[in-house]
Parts: sequence; C-alpha cells; structure tokens
Amino acid sequence: MTFYGDLMDHAPALMVAIPLLFAFATPLWGKLNKTLTKGWALLGVALATVLMYLLGWDILSEGGGGESAKTYVFGGADGILTPLVGDNVARVTFYVDGIAAFMGLIMATVGISAVIYSIAFVKKYSGQEKYYTLLLLMLAANFGMVFTGDLFNLFVWFEVSSVALCGLTAFRSNRGEAFEGAIKYLIYSTVAGLVFLFGIGLLYGQYGHLNILYLSDAIGGNAEMLMVDKIALGIFVTVFALKAGAVPVHMATPDAYSESPAPITAMFVTASQAGLYAMFRSTFTLYGSNFQITGDWVHIAGYVIVILGILSMFIGVTMALVQKDVKRLMAYHAISQTGYMLLGVGVGMCVWNTDQFYEFGRTAMSGGIFHIFNHALYKGLLFLTAGAIIYKAGTRDLNKMGGLGRDMKLTAIFFIIGALAIAGVPPLNGFSSKLLIYESVFKFNPIVGAIAMLVSLLTLASFVKVFYSAFMGPKKEGMKSGEVPKSMLAGMAVLAGVILVFTFLPSLVLKSIVNPAVYALSGVEGDISLNLTLFTGQGYFNALVLLGAVVISLIIALVIRSLGQKGTMPKGEGRKPYLFGNPTERNGIPLTISGSNVYWGFTKALSKYYKPMERFHSGLINEYMFWFVSTLGVVLLVLMWL
Repeated sequence: MTFYGDLMDHAPALMVAIPLLFAFATPLWGKLNKTLTKGWALLGVALATVLMYLLGWDILSEGGGGESAKTYVFGGADGILTPLVGDNVARVTFYVDGIAAFMGLIMATVGISAVIYSIAFVKKYSGQEKYYTLLLLMLAANFGMVFTGDLFNLFVWFEVSSVALCGLTAFRSNRGEAFEGAIKYLIYSTVAGLVFLFGIGLLYGQYGHLNILYLSDAIGGNAEMLMVDKIALGIFVTVFALKAGAVPVHMATPDAYSESPAPITAMFVTASQAGLYAMFRSTFTLYGSNFQITGDWVHIAGYVIVILGILSMFIGVTMALVQKDVKRLMAYHAISQTGYMLLGVGVGMCVWNTDQFYEFGRTAMSGGIFHIFNHALYKGLLFLTAGAIIYKAGTRDLNKMGGLGRDMKLTAIFFIIGALAIAGVPPLNGFSSKLLIYESVFKFNPIVGAIAMLVSLLTLASFVKVFYSAFMGPKKEGMKSGEVPKSMLAGMAVLAGVILVFTFLPSLVLKSIVNPAVYALSGVEGDISLNLTLFTGQGYFNALVLLGAVVISLIIALVIRSLGQKGTMPKGEGRKPYLFGNPTERNGIPLTISGSNVYWGFTKALSKYYKPMERFHSGLINEYMFWFVSTLGVVLLVLMWL
C-alpha cells in the first residue's frame, strides 16, 4: 500500500481530526505567541482543504456511488476494512460517498477563504485564539455532520456546530445585539437538538441500532411504515429545516447571521447547508431502501419540503427588500436562496421512483444540489463584501453609507460578481443551477416555476439597492479611505475565482461533482450536462457564447459612441445637474435617496403584507419557539394521517 493510498483510506477520519487537533492546540499557541495564532489556524484549515480536495477527487472521479464510497469504522480490528455487519454496526462510522464528498468540498472552499479573510478582519479584536479555536471547531463539526454514518454522532456534531456558532456570534462582546443573537440561536438549536435526540431514541428503541444504512434496511424490511418511523421522519425534516434556516422555523437565523463576524457568517452558510444535507440524507438514504413500503411517505415529505422551499424563497426575498441593515438584508437572502435548494430536491422527492423522476425530477435534484455549492460561493462572497463595507463605512446602516466605490474598486467588483450570481443573471454560476430548477419545476407546476423566477427578479432589485446605497453617490463623512487589507481581498478573491470557474465551466462541474452527488443520493444515474454544455453547443445555454455576444455588443456600442459628435454645454451649466427634470443638488449639496426609500412605492403598496410579517418577526424567542413547535406539529400530523 502506498502512502497516498494509506492517506486516502484514513482521510475521512483525518478530515475531522486535523481541525480538531489544531483547534485544541490554538489556545496554547495563543499563550506562547499571539502573532502565530492566525498562521497556525491558517495551516490547519489549509491542510484540511488540500486533503478534502484529494478525497473528493478520489471519490467523485469514480462515480460517487456506493462502489466508490469510503467507509471508515473507528475501533475496528482492521480499521477501514471492517465490514458493517453483525456487531460492527454499533461502532462509530464515517461514510463518505458522492454527496458527502460534494458537501465536504463546500466546507473546505468556504473555510479557507474565511480564515484568510479573518487575518486582517479580526486583527483589532482581543481573544483571537478563542476566535480561531471556535472557527476550527466549527469546521470540524461541519465535516463531522456530512461524514458521519450513524444518527447519534450526527446529533453530536449538530450540537458541536451549534455551540461553536453561538460562541462566534457573540465574539464581538462590545455589541449587546451579538449576545442577543447568540442566545436566540443557542435556545433555538438546543430545543431542536433535544427534539432530534428524541427522534433518534424512537428509532433506537424500535430497532436497537443507530447506523444509518442498517436502519434503512430495517425500516424497509417492515411490512408497512410504522408510526414510530413516521414520527421520526417528521422530526428529522423539521429539525433540519430549522438548522438550514427555512421558513417558518427561520426566526433566529437573521439575528445570528447579522451579528456574527463576516467570515463566520460565510461559514454559517455552510453550517446551514449541513442541515440541508442531513435532511436529504435522512429522507433519501434512511427511508429510501424499500420504496414499496416507504414511497408514499417519501413523496409526502417531498411535498412538505417543496412548501417550505416556496415559503422560504418568497418570504425571505420580500423581507430582505425592506431591510436597511446590510448584513440582515443578506441574511434574509440566505433564507430565500435556501428555498431554491429545498424546492429542487423536494420536487425530486415528490416524483421519486416514477416516470416523472426520469423526465424532470432528477434534473430538479441536480439543480437543487448544484445550487447548494453555488449558494455557498456567492453568498459567502457577499457576506465577505458586506464585512468589507462595514469595515470601511463604520456602519451597517445603508442610509448612512455612500460613495465607497471610489476607493473600494476591487470590493465593488467582487460585490457585483456575487450580486449577479445570486440573482441568477446569465452567465454567472447562479443562473446555471437556477436554469435547471426553472425548467424542471415548471414541468412539475408552472405556478411554482413562475414564483421561482419572480424571486430572482426581486433578489436583483434588492442588491441594486445595496450597490446604490453603499458604492454610489457622494462619500459620507467619517468613512475611511482606501481599499480593505490584502488578506480580506484575498479571501474574497478565492470565492470570486471559483464562481468564475463555475460560470464558464458549468458542464464540467455538473459532470464532475454534481452528477456523482445526485447519483449517491438518489441511486439513479443520469447525464443532464447537455442543458449547460460548453463543448457541443447542443444545450439551452452556452456561457461562452453569451459572454462573447455581450463583449461584441459593448465593443459596437463604444465604437458608435466614439463616432458621435461631441456635445457642447453652455458655460456654468455643468454646475446645475438635472436628472429627468429634477435637480440633483440643493445649495451645492447632492440630493440622494436613502437606501430605505429606494423601493418606497413597492413596500407602501404591500403594506398589508408587511405589517403581519413585522408582527411575526417580533424578536421574542418565546414566539419563535411557538413557530418551531407549531411547524413540527403540522408536519407530524401530515405524515401520520395522510
């Protein structure tokens, strides 16, 4: 056995061991030399990232299915080679197949950009060794959630992730709002974790095992779906919807997202996506071994997930549109984008094991899973640009910003890339995954497809508001000059670079990582890459052709402009600017519209919608828990009695 072979055999365990080891050693480095703490953390995340890319290549290049998956049994006589039979199913196991490797690549990519960005971003704060310890612990928990092969350790990593996130949310101790956001998320996550543990206990009491693959065979081996299985399914869907920040169990998510430091908010996105992974794993893998027995309830769970997706998309984007806090606005957009992922995979669940699954269901799943990676990239980038904006502006209020584009040209470019991607503007990577969702969901239900398109338009409108408020107009007093530090730019550049790769090579991404992930989850092979081809020209969308058309159009426009006759202006008129007949200056002071009023007419027209939304988002944790308990009750009733 070669060194590389041994490394790959033990990689699933090392992916968690490396960040854990570096996390526990970070406080020691802080005692010895505080300046080396950031370098130590960067080294730990870099090692984990490199190993994850090697592991991902090893699994995904072989198809991502069960035949290429890596199973690691802790404590086995011969470690990785111990089969999952007999008493061995009681051991702690890691099971890394195509979908787990896909998620691990997301965690690693965002993690390395976040730690690079953090070098300058948290430089002014004390307690950096605590910050990097929790960051590494959170990364280990993310890997643990997507690699674990048994339910109890899924619960353990769920709790470790929640604790680390709460500590990082409260890191900026000079803000009382940070403590409030952390406490809300802690209570929300703790109650959800207890309910999750109860669901695990139900299955353990019934079957005597915790291994997911073993439980899948046991549930599928029953003559019919037992009541305890239905209850556990309802619990898992609701709890993981909360972890993912789906409406209506999203209430604590905007508070925590908006108060955590910018690089942590980017990683917060990946933690939420680990919740999505757990939801999809528990529905497909845990309940999908015998479709004749569990099929009806998988379909019902699919419809529940589709409803959660629609609510998340629409409520998330409409709540974002009226925010004036730039990070809170982006937090609601994270909720909205989660809806696309739920919608895509949910549609696949609704038609799973039917002819429609082969017609459009698998494409919907591919779009939803592709969107998970795209969302992690562009939403992580946008949160980092938000941190850069706040770093220079000294405020999170869009009404108090302006003119940053003069000094922060690179940040503005990164923001534009992220904003166009999240809005699904072609040819950016967000359009690639949304196109798959649009075309498949439209076949499932045209109205739902139209809602998905409308949400993208509102998303674009919202980020036009942010760009206008932060980067355009006159520069406000008190704002720092110049660009942000180089490490922050480097962190943003990592994600922007991957976005551009995904933009111009969507077929390669689909073939290499998305299709293996879908195959690992659904067990159905397929190739929908012709929908997004760059090589044969047989698809609906060709990124390079579109880019070429845009470039040619710009060149033609510049040529026409250069051939035009130069205009003249009477002396003094340049000091009296007008916009559509309205003065843009008064007494020499530029007139600008505040960020809150950009879409005043729209929000005023929908005041009957926003007033109850404002009451629902009261900020009271007691009411938030009511929504969680109510949602859990409704989901359980649907699964038990339909």
